[in-house]
Amino acid sequence: MTDKKTILIVEDEKDLVEWLTVFFNENGYNVISAYDGADGFAKAEQQKPDLITLDISMPGESGVKMYHKLIKSNATKKIPVVIITGAPGDLKNFITKVKTFPEPAGYFDKPVNRDALLDKVNNLIG
Repeated sequence: MTDKKTILIVEDEKDLVEWLTVFFNENGYNVISAYDGADGFAKAEQQKPDLITLDISMPGESGVKMYHKLIKSNATKKIPVVIITGAPGDLKNFITKVKTFPEPAGYFDKPVNRDALLDKVNNLIG
């Protein structure tokens, strides 16, 4: 049996973290989680997941700041990042800010379309 791929969920909504954890586990992935950008970045550098789902608006360190740190770090810059946000305005601001660095591997609005999310994840790391 091959090793399962690992997904890091960075999200401040505990219910969504639980839902995504169960969803990804049921679909054959290992999951680790963090509730803000600072913890998420530390876990990404230490554990080097195969993919990261990242919320934009979080208390503490934002997803935008974490994404910027991810792409600047040699340890994490090649990890695909999928943005999951509940605030379309935040997504527009994020897109404007990221013009100077690579676009994330995917974007999803909350509530997340589970089939589309799984297709994206499977295409990136499945």
